[in-house]
Amino acid sequence: MNPLSPPNPAFAPTPMGVLAIGSEAENQRLQAVLEIAKALTSERDLDRLLNLIVGAASRVVDAERGTLFLVDPDTGELWSKVAQGLGGEIRLPRGSGIVGAVAETAQVIKLRDAYADPRFNQDVDRSTGYRTRNLLAVPLRNTHGDVVGVLQLLNKHEGDFSEADADLLRALGGQAAAAIENALLHDEITKLFEGFVQASVVAIESRDPSTAGHSERVSRLTLGLADAVEHHGTSSWSGVRFAANQRMEIRYAALLHDFGKVGVREAVLVKAEKLYPQQLEILRMRLEFAKKTLEVDMLRECLQRLQRGDQAGCDRLQADFQVRCAEIDRLWQVVQTCNMPTVLPSETAQQLADLAGLRYRDAAGEVQPLLAQDEIAMLSIPRGTLSATERYEIESHVSHTFRFLSQIPWSRALRRVPDIAHRHHEKLNGRGYPLALQASDLAIEPRMMAIADIYDALTASDRPYKRAVPHGQACKILVDEAKAGALDGELVALFCETDVAPRSLVQGGGARGP
Repeated sequence: MNPLSPPNPAFAPTPMGVLAIGSEAENQRLQAVLEIAKALTSERDLDRLLNLIVGAASRVVDAERGTLFLVDPDTGELWSKVAQGLGGEIRLPRGSGIVGAVAETAQVIKLRDAYADPRFNQDVDRSTGYRTRNLLAVPLRNTHGDVVGVLQLLNKHEGDFSEADADLLRALGGQAAAAIENALLHDEITKLFEGFVQASVVAIESRDPSTAGHSERVSRLTLGLADAVEHHGTSSWSGVRFAANQRMEIRYAALLHDFGKVGVREAVLVKAEKLYPQQLEILRMRLEFAKKTLEVDMLRECLQRLQRGDQAGCDRLQADFQVRCAEIDRLWQVVQTCNMPTVLPSETAQQLADLAGLRYRDAAGEVQPLLAQDEIAMLSIPRGTLSATERYEIESHVSHTFRFLSQIPWSRALRRVPDIAHRHHEKLNGRGYPLALQASDLAIEPRMMAIADIYDALTASDRPYKRAVPHGQACKILVDEAKAGALDGELVALFCETDVAPRSLVQGGGARGP
């Protein structure tokens, strides 16, 4: 029997309000209640659960409409979480009206004529144009006996509500109360975990403020691409559908994919130029010291020559001093150019090599190179700002992320979050990191996230070490990466051709939760 189908109205009340077992109609109604109770235990979404309770209760007792009020644990008020036929929410103080009285006394109230009872609030009927004839209100009590809500049914289709109806709703109410309590607890845990995830994102982005918003954007872009896969499909990904728990896995994996950056040194994480600021300042001061040393040497020697009457020799010393200072100034200009995060031009690299042999006399009188070997190595980085060692340290954030996420006791529905986050830097051609996986090892989720992550890194306008590229150019770069075998070409085409980014980031598409 369908537990939500209209029950047989032939149901007789029994003495002392106890549900009688025997007639086929009675057994069918009881069976309906048991089936509904079973359905309630499997529903965790609070809104769907409450609508299920009201709809099922209305059908079991053959009522026109129903309302379910929950008790606010903070204020003690009752508020209409589900109200059939009402346009808005109703809030009542505990003890006020029929529903308030049921919540206060934990007793069933059954009225043949609602308007005859002074506790009944007729204003709601007047505001909606509905006429309440009779009603049945039942407390929903949890296992501790506390009233967590009130279920109110209005206008039985035929006759008045019976004691047997009240017994049925009492039986259903206990199960409903337990289900509501479980759903509320599930909702609280979900909100608690959501808060933890958001706090983790704040922690990530506080390490590198220039990437603020990156995690959320990657989440929205990846979910937007998931929407496109569902709606359009590709030759390899046709018929793919993402269940609610899969969408949640994607969202959490995307939000937390960079959490491992908390294990990377901040100086490396936010490094905007090839030399760290303190290194550049030390180098600048060394060059200034070298010029001052040259000037002191020149003035001392010039004084001696003037004492001998050698003005021409003094002039030559001054001219040589100017040439050597100009070389140092030129070295400083080359250093500043090389220090930028852009691609190092070959002519600039050669200029650096030509000037790297310049020497100066330090405070101890020892002749030293103006540029140290480690400075030359850093300034000679051909692209970006990171040395091989620093790049490895940055890349290690993925492993840190996996270790961190693996410590969380994920539910069975979310158990793939660590793996998805762990693989978002892998490439289909095996040249990604940290595991150098092949295409056969990569599911669709990390493939989508890789595209979203690269796109946002290209188009982000808040990175101090690079300029943002426009959408079209970013798509071209993604296509080139796909042609090189790094990214999934079908997903890249879908991402660009269906305008996933504009829809996800501007209009909010693809960001719907699980």
